[in-house]
Amino acid sequence: MKSFLILLVIIICQNLVAQNNTVAAYIKANYDKKIYQIPMRDGVRLHTIVYSPKDSSKTYPFLMQRTCYSISPYKENKFRRSLGPSKYLMKKGYIFVYQDVRGRYMSEGSFDNMRPHQAGNDPSNSSIIDESSDTYDSIDWLLKNIKNNNGKVGQWGISYPGFYTAAALPEAHPALKASSPQAPISDFFFDDFHHMGAFLQSYLMAFPVFGHQKKKSSTKSWYNWGWEKLNKLNLDKKDAYDFHLKLGTAKDISKVYNKNFFWKQIVQHPNYDDFWQKRSILPHLKEVNHAVMTVGGWFDAEDLYGPLNIYKQLEKNNPGINNTLVMGPWSHGDWSRSKDAQVVNHIWFGDGISEFYQKNIELPFFEYYLKDEGELSLPEAYLFDTGLKSWKTFDVWPPESKQSICLGLGQNKQLLIDSLGKATAQFTYVSDPNQPVPFRSEKTPVSFTPRRFMTDDQRHASERKDVLSFETPPLEEPIQLAGEIIADLNVIISTTDADFIVKIIDVYPEDAVNHSTTPSNISLAGYQQLVRHEVFRGRFRERFSAPKPFEPNKVENVRFPLQDILHTFKKGHKIMIQIHSTWFPYIDRNPQQYIPNIYKAKTSDFVKSTIHILGNSKIIIGEKHHFKPE
Repeated sequence: MKSFLILLVIIICQNLVAQNNTVAAYIKANYDKKIYQIPMRDGVRLHTIVYSPKDSSKTYPFLMQRTCYSISPYKENKFRRSLGPSKYLMKKGYIFVYQDVRGRYMSEGSFDNMRPHQAGNDPSNSSIIDESSDTYDSIDWLLKNIKNNNGKVGQWGISYPGFYTAAALPEAHPALKASSPQAPISDFFFDDFHHMGAFLQSYLMAFPVFGHQKKKSSTKSWYNWGWEKLNKLNLDKKDAYDFHLKLGTAKDISKVYNKNFFWKQIVQHPNYDDFWQKRSILPHLKEVNHAVMTVGGWFDAEDLYGPLNIYKQLEKNNPGINNTLVMGPWSHGDWSRSKDAQVVNHIWFGDGISEFYQKNIELPFFEYYLKDEGELSLPEAYLFDTGLKSWKTFDVWPPESKQSICLGLGQNKQLLIDSLGKATAQFTYVSDPNQPVPFRSEKTPVSFTPRRFMTDDQRHASERKDVLSFETPPLEEPIQLAGEIIADLNVIISTTDADFIVKIIDVYPEDAVNHSTTPSNISLAGYQQLVRHEVFRGRFRERFSAPKPFEPNKVENVRFPLQDILHTFKKGHKIMIQIHSTWFPYIDRNPQQYIPNIYKAKTSDFVKSTIHILGNSKIIIGEKHHFKPE
């Protein structure tokens, strides 16, 4: 059996190499590659690689990606394994442009995480520099210097490149006709490194990538992918939970990351102050006058806040533009990968979903707006129902016609639908930051960023005394949860600070059978699938910019949004809500007593807290919450 598996892996690898070689050969046969140093208005030159179709008998639009992650291969005689967002677009004929952003790899200048937008894009003013101005200057140069272009430009990017795409939307070049921010970062206090003010400790291994300036132009990484000094601590990386506990506090981590400028910035700015506020692109998404298609994954552990809120801000501030939202059953960037079965952790969502998106959604979008070809009949929102496992279309998102659903907390662990529990009831647990709730059901190795847990089985949490679980009886009819979510908790805590994690869970029937893709060590009978969650740092219950300690043993309201949902709970399934106050090492440990700068808390500051959730707390789905980070 072992020999067979080894042979199977070899065959799969050989097929992948053959496919890559075939694509590379196609690119080399059909495209010319040229390298340029494009000057910006302040004199800084950005390294740019242009792949132009060899067929010069017609003109082509530009399709551009700007990135901080390298545009290799850098040699003129070496070609990429693929061009553009998909194989379909690559074969349709575009001038593909790749650019290292400021301070990265072969581009000049200094790198700034989420460089703040500056209003007033005047090409003659070299003092106003941001990602919008750099994109503007790049487009202007390309139009004037690259032959056989049709005068139209599109852009796309996933994750950080998705931010660069979104950052170019305001004050855009008039030739920019179509943009697709995909899994875009929008605000680092709510995306990636933070969630609702809580720090994601699971991102620690990513800091070397973003926290070191390069000393000179480089075609290779100048930062240490080996997690910098953390490797020298000789901790067991096979168990992420144990590894992060033994790292100690954020104060201990600061001793290790003492030369990492991004870590220092996070430690220096524990609250949503001007440093973070000015790095949010959301307030600047105004006067956008070209087509935008924002793409995200319902199970994207890195950037779910970004696509939903970029779409909403565009819709709010730019009435009348062609603004489309696409949300599929994907992890981070899955839609760009060609694979048949779409599986997130243990859960299968369908076959050919990414191919469907690439061929029927993404391809028509760019073909229509950049070439005036084909017909475009995209809805306002093309969203995947992760319970029914099928695509749905909406004329408006969040849906306005659907009645909101209120989930209340009843006695004996009952979850009430459209009914509130008794205000006098109290559901109590003791939260211990030194024995935090694990965020995975399985022992997992230390990773770069978290992903698989987004559909993970929550039975391991249900069994803990520091987790509250409420569930409905088996549903007699399907129930669809659609739209925005608000957790409205009334709490009493014995200390001066605490975090609050709220999870929406789909409980499978006890007779549920495994899919062919289900791992052999997993049973879907009674599986408690995580559907949506959020963490909220209690000190920010009034304002993210002005933290406030709790008054012990006093009733306080903690109200915060979870990200949107589109999930139908099938007949026979149950809806579960879990509430707890640690989730490790996904999020860092709150000392649970108020420390002005939580990153400077000592080991002795971490204490147990007795937490009461009052019976009139509720979770509301489908009611617009008008969340404003400030």
